[in-house]
Amino acid sequence: MATVTIRDVAKRAGVGVGTVSRVLNESRLVSEDTRSRVLTAIAELDYAPSAVARRLSRGKAMAVAVIAPFFTRRSYVERLQGIEYVLSSAGYDLILYNIETVARRDECLRSVPRGERLDGLLIISLAPDDSEVERFAAQEVPAVLIDAYHPALPTVQIDDVAGAQTAVNHLIDLGHRRIAYIGETLDQNPLRFQPIGDRYRGYRLSLEQAGIPFRPEYHRQGKYGWREARSMTYELLDLPEPPTAVFAYSDTMAFGVLEAAQQRGVDVPGGLSVIGFDDVEIAQYFRLTTVRQGLYQSGTRGAEILLDCMDTDGSPEGDEPSSRHTVLPTELVRRSTTAPPA
Repeated sequence: MATVTIRDVAKRAGVGVGTVSRVLNESRLVSEDTRSRVLTAIAELDYAPSAVARRLSRGKAMAVAVIAPFFTRRSYVERLQGIEYVLSSAGYDLILYNIETVARRDECLRSVPRGERLDGLLIISLAPDDSEVERFAAQEVPAVLIDAYHPALPTVQIDDVAGAQTAVNHLIDLGHRRIAYIGETLDQNPLRFQPIGDRYRGYRLSLEQAGIPFRPEYHRQGKYGWREARSMTYELLDLPEPPTAVFAYSDTMAFGVLEAAQQRGVDVPGGLSVIGFDDVEIAQYFRLTTVRQGLYQSGTRGAEILLDCMDTDGSPEGDEPSSRHTVLPTELVRRSTTAPPA
């Protein structure tokens, strides 16, 4: 007797493989009617979740390539955990390509394995150009972007401008007017990470809407990392009129701000409020106020969309705008590093 696969369940329920995966993972992105049909199909076929890891069909490589920059950064680790969970549950191997330079990026996108060696491609934070997208199509390799955008490909993103505004507005609502921003260098962004510019724009926009003049000395930019953020914070604290609050581009950079404040004897939040962005797993241990984006969820969602694409000749299930370009919500997480100015 042939083994029942996740593809059999999808066919019986009239949905894509990604939808079955979402039901098995108890995702809230599935309607109750669809969930009921999938569960009914599972019962009728006597399908066991332990069989998910078996091959879905013959003649497939059962491998998905993931191209990710600086994958040891906390935010990428959490995304990759979500991707790995969905893909391994569906029986796929994950081939990871780490990108740290423009040359490496171009090489990977140019020489991405052909269709006979992989079934799909996930690209994190790196927006391909039109010629690269055309190459994916010519190789018949479905591709999905996470934390990046191209109109011809399915994407999973957040609104970084709005997320930054959430952070700065929180500080403004507390009464802060001397608000600094520590981020990555704007004019040295060779990998074209969209959030670098978007979060800075959100910072500037919130100040403008609140009628708070932008002070160039409160904007510090440099390489990504907590050490670099620590050095930039020293510069801010040495100003004749230092800021009362700092919005950091990421939680990692916020950790550098916290360390600098501690080493200078500046009380947080009494003397300096600090807010980050991402809500990586260890942010709660620092009691860091931050803007949460669903890092793990973006990984699972991107992988689920890719499963649908691989099951429906390159397009997400239904191929409607909402299924092609997913914008996940952000959320302010109040902890212990922000308070009204003294």
